[in-house]
Amino acid sequence: MTRSTRSLQDRLDAEGVICAEGYLFELERRGYVQAGPFVPEVVLDHPEAVQGLHREFAHAGSDVILAFTYYGHREKMRLVGKEHLLEPLNREALKLAIEVAEEFGCLVAGNVCNTNHWSPDDPQSQRDVRAMYEEQIGWAAEAGVDYIVSETNDYYGETATALEVIKAHGLPAVVTLSAHRDPTLWDGVPVIEAAKRLEQAGADVVGLNCMRGPATILSLVQELRQAVSCHIAALPVTYRTDAEHPTFQSLEDAACGCIPGDRPFPTALDPFTCNRYELGAFARDCWDLGLRYIGVCCGGAPHHVRAMAEAWGRQPAAGRYAPDMSRHAFFGTAGSSSSDTTERNRAHAGEL
Repeated sequence: MTRSTRSLQDRLDAEGVICAEGYLFELERRGYVQAGPFVPEVVLDHPEAVQGLHREFAHAGSDVILAFTYYGHREKMRLVGKEHLLEPLNREALKLAIEVAEEFGCLVAGNVCNTNHWSPDDPQSQRDVRAMYEEQIGWAAEAGVDYIVSETNDYYGETATALEVIKAHGLPAVVTLSAHRDPTLWDGVPVIEAAKRLEQAGADVVGLNCMRGPATILSLVQELRQAVSCHIAALPVTYRTDAEHPTFQSLEDAACGCIPGDRPFPTALDPFTCNRYELGAFARDCWDLGLRYIGVCCGGAPHHVRAMAEAWGRQPAAGRYAPDMSRHAFFGTAGSSSSDTTERNRAHAGEL
């Protein structure tokens, strides 16, 4: 198979786009990324692990291979003392993504994110951030990506800067904002207003990613659908957030007294993980709202992506292995040698 010849816009206007993010958390769980710094050194240390996850997401139904350059910007690399690896890391991540996209016929997206360096009151920090975006987006453009994802944005000014650089390189832009407890960006612009401004500035897709799970991101997506006319993106974390705990950073686990700092985020979120059916339901809700760009962020895994693809009526390669409980040893019915055996097995399994 060859890489997709259809554009992002073509897919958005037809069947829609599913984009798997979530590389940082999934690779941390697998032992390839250090929680805390969260720098994607795995791209250089274990490229086979990155490509393996790319393939798993594509197999599950992702239309996009997202280059794993999240937090691969100059500020993060400087903080961990590895600024000299900045360009090799970005170029390798792009190469890995393109190779897998060619295997599966996917789109390739470059990736930039929040820098944690932007200050609304410091022009030098703003120049620094623009230079960081120029580097990463420039390398992505040279590699020939189909579009750029600018994600997990906390400041409107920083986000607008990323969009300016993306458009200057002539690339389509998917721009997603982070809605914390207060759905207002840190420079005072409400996320809905920010999305409207970004649409007017030329973003092809605007939306939300990270921070909120399916249950607490959906109401904001509904508001956003009424506010903009462009395509909307929704990529929640795959955790059970609620009205009292609208973000995964705010989740509390009273049942466990051994969590460092008594805070589940980011390494003890397991009890809050959404199941595949919740992500499938979220995908259906998004479709009914008219959204045609969805995916998963932190916590997302291939089985979540498959559920979303199937909820949109697709048959991803991984669908071959969709559950068939009729064949289960204890709970199944297909092929049982006798009803007595089936009932006995169910009783042992605790169903009766």
